[in-house]
Amino acid sequence: MNTALSTELLPESDPLPPWRPLLRAARHREGRSPMARWLQLATVAADGTPRVRTLVFRGWSGASQLDLLTDGRSAKLAELQANSAVELAWLLPKARAQFRLRGQAQILPAAPPSAEHHHHWQSLTPGGRALWGWPESGGPFSGAEAFPAELPPETQVPANFVLLRIALHQVELLDLSAHPHRRRRWCAGDGASDTNSWSETELNP
Repeated sequence: MNTALSTELLPESDPLPPWRPLLRAARHREGRSPMARWLQLATVAADGTPRVRTLVFRGWSGASQLDLLTDGRSAKLAELQANSAVELAWLLPKARAQFRLRGQAQILPAAPPSAEHHHHWQSLTPGGRALWGWPESGGPFSGAEAFPAELPPETQVPANFVLLRIALHQVELLDLSAHPHRRRRWCAGDGASDTNSWSETELNP
């Protein structure tokens, strides 16, 4: 099952926040394009300067919590341990929509791996799993032979396979399909992802 779609629909006891159907519709417009799953994660480095990276959306773990995967040896993990506040930018060009999602990152290391780690690990392609068998990112290049092309499904979940769970408390949508462009912001009622009390504000684009 594709984890990016596995929890799009939640039980009635866990209702979707108002921006979720809009994001789902915009992603649907992308079809099979990688843009439907690629988003940018902004963090703050130890020296106070910004960092931004492109990651792959791995699915919803709750009405307003999304999952990402990362290598536990990467610099972003230390940055998130020092400051868990993040913002995500998600541009969906066919829908002419940009979402900005703000929240707090929870780091879930695979030591030992949970059922969720196993689920995400098995959902990856052999080539996708191989990334966690590569040498540490940013280190001196040690030759192409050190980089496996695939890891089979029976490979144990590595200790550096980290699940990032982002609890969202603010979402903005910039809709570029109309004139003038339309911009809306949703904020959780208590600032902590209360899915039942999201407030909406219309903004100048």
